[in-house]
Amino acid sequence: MDLQLRILHFTSIEPHRRFTKMDTKNPKSLLDLAIQSLLRNESVAIQALEDMPRLFFVPLFIAAFKGGHKNILSEMVKVWPYYCLHIGSLTVQEPQHELLKAMIENLPVRPSRNSASRRPKLKILDLRQDNDCRTTCHEVSIKEPLCFHSCAYSDSSILKIEGQHGFVNPESMVQFPRPVELLVDLSLDGSLVEKEFLVFLTSKIRESSGSLHICCRDLQVDKLCDSKCTLKLLDLKCVGQLSIDMGSLSDITNVLSQMDHLESLSLSKVTFRSLGGKVFKNFLGHLQRMNNLKKVSLSSFCLTGHLDRVLRVLPPGLNFLYLTYCDLSHRDFRFLAQSPQVSRLKLLNLSNNPMYWDDFEPFQTLLVNLSGTLRHLEINHCLINDTAISVLIPALIRCTHLRVLCFASNPITMPMLVTIMNNLTPLKKLKYVIYPIPVHCYEIWPFQGSLDRRKLAIVHLQLKVMLELAERADMNWITYLE
Repeated sequence: MDLQLRILHFTSIEPHRRFTKMDTKNPKSLLDLAIQSLLRNESVAIQALEDMPRLFFVPLFIAAFKGGHKNILSEMVKVWPYYCLHIGSLTVQEPQHELLKAMIENLPVRPSRNSASRRPKLKILDLRQDNDCRTTCHEVSIKEPLCFHSCAYSDSSILKIEGQHGFVNPESMVQFPRPVELLVDLSLDGSLVEKEFLVFLTSKIRESSGSLHICCRDLQVDKLCDSKCTLKLLDLKCVGQLSIDMGSLSDITNVLSQMDHLESLSLSKVTFRSLGGKVFKNFLGHLQRMNNLKKVSLSSFCLTGHLDRVLRVLPPGLNFLYLTYCDLSHRDFRFLAQSPQVSRLKLLNLSNNPMYWDDFEPFQTLLVNLSGTLRHLEINHCLINDTAISVLIPALIRCTHLRVLCFASNPITMPMLVTIMNNLTPLKKLKYVIYPIPVHCYEIWPFQGSLDRRKLAIVHLQLKVMLELAERADMNWITYLE
């Protein structure tokens, strides 16, 4: 009896013949048991893939991936009967990296030498983790399959190529090279693992004779100067989320010039000579083209007195804005408070911008304007004292949607901390507060070596009692030791 008949026979056996008393406590479905039977006999399972019913492929793939069955996954990719294959919600950790490489290595991008009855249909292999993504997309029809995650921007994308030449039914297509997409998120961190993977990827691109399109949606780069050669492998039009940890503004601008559809931009430790020069002007020009931006993060990017120039070129209605270590001035805060670009922020992080001034009216106005949308606020290490925080409290209590507030490492006294808690506990949506260690806990603020841990323990206890009295067991007030 061949394997397919054995599986069908196995799934038709009456349940009472196949479950013991212990099985009835947590019974597996007949399909699960059939899949486990396949995985126990790897060589026979691989042989049976050619004739296996389509409905077995997705559950078998999931079970094989979780079980680390590299050989089965390799062969499944070759004969995958659907248009697309997504990792989706499957967990990818270091042991699974070899599985991903095996899938890429066996992705059909050249003529098959065997006379297999089941020709490859797979055109989109998606190795990104996404909890909301199914293993394969619903096919609109047999004649015209569709993947909801296919590349939409690159000239090398399947949508563009098939749009130009008309749709070709994968069942009847025998010509190679065939257009294939590999969807990945890349982190260029200079590690040995990354270098080995890129060598492997380059080899696959060469093997494909130009038919393989690498579509990178989320690109993270450490030290841009070390990654210029790698970036040449990618079509940067595909990138939707870009993060660069260290680079010159000139090199960053060159990268941005090749992008059009960014939704998230994160730049840190950016070097440049002048905010009034040509390089900064070109940077702003390319930033102005990014009409889809929802998240902007600038860190260690000195913008003193020039924040308005950046905000003016951004699209209105940003959701997330990080401006840490940007040395913002009072003038910058005045513009920030009135800017339509930040009128609907859900998250605002202004940490590590010293606020030396006495007039906090612009910051207060900003919080009032954001009171209807703001959910997450961080103002750590800003030298905000009792006087400043007392001005901000009336604006904070209007932020009824606030869920997270972080204002650690600011010179706040214990009486003011008590006042803050009394004012914030009525905010029912506020669940997490990271507060500063009160100055009286230090012999010399803010030197960590002078911290009196006994005094800090008393602070913790007092705040805990106050939360209990306010009946806010759902609210977490925590601090941290730098």
